[in-house]
Amino acid sequence: MINRILPKRFSLLKTFAFIYLTFAFIVRLCLYFYAFNHIDFSFINLIKILGIGLFFDIGSLAYFLALYAFYLLLIPVKFHGSKLDKIITKFSFGLFVFIITFSFLAEIPFWLEYQRRFNFIAVDYLLYTYEVVENIHQSFPLPLVISFIVLVLILSIKFAKKRDAYKNTFENSDSFKAKIIPFTILLLTVILFHINIKNVQAENFTNVNENELAKSGIYSFFAAYKSNELNFKDFYVTISPNENYSILRNSIKAENDSLLNFGKNIKRYTKNIGIEQKPNVIFIGLESLNARFMERFGSEDNWTPALDSLAKKSIFFTNLYATGTRTIRGMEAISLAIPPTPGRSIVKRENNDNLFTIGEVFKQKGYSRTFIYGGDGHFDNMTNYFSYNGFDIVDRKKSHRLAEKLPTKRNRIEDNEVTFENAWAACDGDVYNKLIKTVDEQYKSKQPFFNFVMTSSNHHPYSFPKGVIKSDEKTRENAVKYADKTFEQFFEKAKNKPWFKNTVFIVMADHCAYSAGRTEINVQNHHIPAYIFNLENETPKEIDKLSSQIDIFPTLFGYLNWNYNSTLFGKDISKMTPNDERAFIGNHRKVGLLKPNKLLILETQKQHTSYLWDKEKNELTTTKTDTIFLKETISYYQSAFELFKNGGLKNTEFNK
Repeated sequence: MINRILPKRFSLLKTFAFIYLTFAFIVRLCLYFYAFNHIDFSFINLIKILGIGLFFDIGSLAYFLALYAFYLLLIPVKFHGSKLDKIITKFSFGLFVFIITFSFLAEIPFWLEYQRRFNFIAVDYLLYTYEVVENIHQSFPLPLVISFIVLVLILSIKFAKKRDAYKNTFENSDSFKAKIIPFTILLLTVILFHINIKNVQAENFTNVNENELAKSGIYSFFAAYKSNELNFKDFYVTISPNENYSILRNSIKAENDSLLNFGKNIKRYTKNIGIEQKPNVIFIGLESLNARFMERFGSEDNWTPALDSLAKKSIFFTNLYATGTRTIRGMEAISLAIPPTPGRSIVKRENNDNLFTIGEVFKQKGYSRTFIYGGDGHFDNMTNYFSYNGFDIVDRKKSHRLAEKLPTKRNRIEDNEVTFENAWAACDGDVYNKLIKTVDEQYKSKQPFFNFVMTSSNHHPYSFPKGVIKSDEKTRENAVKYADKTFEQFFEKAKNKPWFKNTVFIVMADHCAYSAGRTEINVQNHHIPAYIFNLENETPKEIDKLSSQIDIFPTLFGYLNWNYNSTLFGKDISKMTPNDERAFIGNHRKVGLLKPNKLLILETQKQHTSYLWDKEKNELTTTKTDTIFLKETISYYQSAFELFKNGGLKNTEFNK
């Protein structure tokens, strides 16, 4: 049947399709093996995964085939087998085999890191070829990877020759009429998938790993590319504008807040009682640090003795959750004190300049503001975001990058200040040393300073300088231990500095490692450590109120007795009542509101799901939706989206 539909001219195309589907099947089985411990094995589900996967593989394959089929359709019979025809055909076959081999191989380490098929993270990484190529080079034996791809290419060519695919493609007299039928079928398949088949339609299981296994990596990549920014009103259930802001303003207003006006905004004045303190402030963002890595949260591995030790001397928030699973989500939450907007982080979006960030509150109090990062801050648009929102920049600007014209100062971490760096950044030890140099200079100016520092060593490929900890092996455990050790070394140096006594330190993770789980959102994998150290006149204590990354700086401002204007969504954790406790968690398309015993998730296609949450067992059980809880959840996310899109988070709003 296939041979009757596909004329000889399409022989190489048919061979490529066989290679593609075979490779896709093998990769899916490999990923199934890696995910086996995270799924509840069922033979029926396995068959469904393979069947749905084949369907989406055919859809992604159709895009490749249609492009080449269009060429085959247009070339007249007299040019079949011409020199130009052979060059184009052989080059296209080799290029396509190379592309699919590389993409299929790339899916394996991507799965090991994120337990997902290609998604928006892969789309973002595509824009940063230097970091990605270096990461691959430092994580895997690149010569072996290239050799394998070349081997697959050679075997594919030999396979095609053995099937006489080249001969049949070049030596035939198939007419336009014979070629139009297979081309039309391919074109209709592409149109069907492009218009009607959505990637989420592969999600037919309760287990997130099984949903991901049923997808095609390449198809998922392009689906993520198209949906990197989601219009909340198009994809999510909404409520009327008046009801939305009425609920929101009531939800975020604290007893010491005064709403500045009514309408579609959250502008308010926060008043704290007591003499205002203006210590220097250093925020240290810990890369990928789960709360459960710490002894305080049950770990018996002793990975973080320094972090645990300092936490005992601090205001320690033991029930705080990250909003997302990536660094730029953490930066968004911390700097804007806003729930995560679905799709791309605001850090990477257009029109994200001149926003009301926490930096504006520091500006009201006369502080300098600096963002410090050990990598090239162009990655994930961090440099532009912080600079165009008033922060000076200290980063590892690569010499080969074109110089950006930024509105604030930019100070490079020089080569002679770096003892070790990997694909992403200079090691944490070098970043802390640069921080100390920077603070020494800032201290001379007599102006209070706020520094936002982002670490990176606890990130794949988990590489770090030799000799700092006992083992140099590149593992997550050792990366955490190295990060903890350099954290300890930083404070040992800082305590001898004249600025230390008058400096408050905020320590918090940007997100967790191992963010995947059996369900789409694993609550435990958003639990992160956070504490405030060195506050004057405050005794160390633990605060177990359910809270979010967006609350940490409003809490600091409360401890410092600051009075200020803001558009921040966050609340002062120390002043929270039981009714105030909540956290925001999301993972690109799904966003949720977490309460002490329940969770509501908003999903695309205007769907939502309610759960009862057992914190001790980390179990979610579906339950009937509470309408009031649903509207509260919608109000947070709908208003966050609207305020950003409509300019309601801009500084200029306070002048109106």
